[in-house]
Amino acid sequence: MTVTLPPAARLDDRTVVVTGASSGIGRAAARELARRGATVAVVGRNPDRTRTVAHEIGGTAYLADFSDLSTVRELADQLLAENPRIHVLANNAGATIPERALTVDGHETTFQGNHLAPFLLTALLTPRLLETAKEAPAGSVRIVQTSSAGNLFGKVDLDDLDNARGAWAGGFRAYGTSKLLNVLFTRELARRLPRAGGGVDAFAFHPGFVASGFGGDGAFMTAAKRLAVSTEDGAEPLIRLAGATTVPAPSGNYFDRLKAPGRVARQAADADLARRLWEESARLLDLDETI
Repeated sequence: MTVTLPPAARLDDRTVVVTGASSGIGRAAARELARRGATVAVVGRNPDRTRTVAHEIGGTAYLADFSDLSTVRELADQLLAENPRIHVLANNAGATIPERALTVDGHETTFQGNHLAPFLLTALLTPRLLETAKEAPAGSVRIVQTSSAGNLFGKVDLDDLDNARGAWAGGFRAYGTSKLLNVLFTRELARRLPRAGGGVDAFAFHPGFVASGFGGDGAFMTAAKRLAVSTEDGAEPLIRLAGATTVPAPSGNYFDRLKAPGRVARQAADADLARRLWEESARLLDLDETI
């Protein structure tokens, strides 16, 4: 059965954390969520753009570079210190990397930026989300992951999460795999949250092919973007997942734009793979305790 996301409601007295909020669909979502009354934590890498967006919407700017995990830990510390309640965590930051490279932490950049860093941020903020859920309306506290239809051409190899083997293909192979990791992470998160106390749901979504700076400015991407949706349209699933009074689908669902269930790669249904990915991610991050 296919369900459709209802429009976002008023969000007064709700705190929403949006990563990748300095441009693209993150910026569009931050603006609309603030217009609906939310207190928005604007997370970005570029200082000028992040502060500009925060100033425009009356939010607070938080700087973090997901290619350096120490800044993710610092970000979590700041968010926890300054936000006694967090109702929605939107893990929206993501990128394609044209050439294979390693981060300062020694991981392939796509894997770290698109999966490992948001996994870490989620793990560090989840206790606050669970606390918030105790006093919030049922089903209103959520973790939202920006994935992609690109998950359909991803392939997860737990022995090669850093994408050391195979053709780089301009970064799109690694990108597709990272978007599949987002879906697996969301499904395992949905399985674990109830036993951690409950009250927090997890969803992933595909925003559509968006006309933004994402994907570079090569000839193919430039031509393809003529058929793309606007950043405002691309942000609509994120806005609704963050702001709808209820989400008419069980936690763990993947939305293709506004409808669920969306199409996912065959590996997305592998619950054992999702569990092992979680355990390996926690090991790589030296997290002794996760939910």
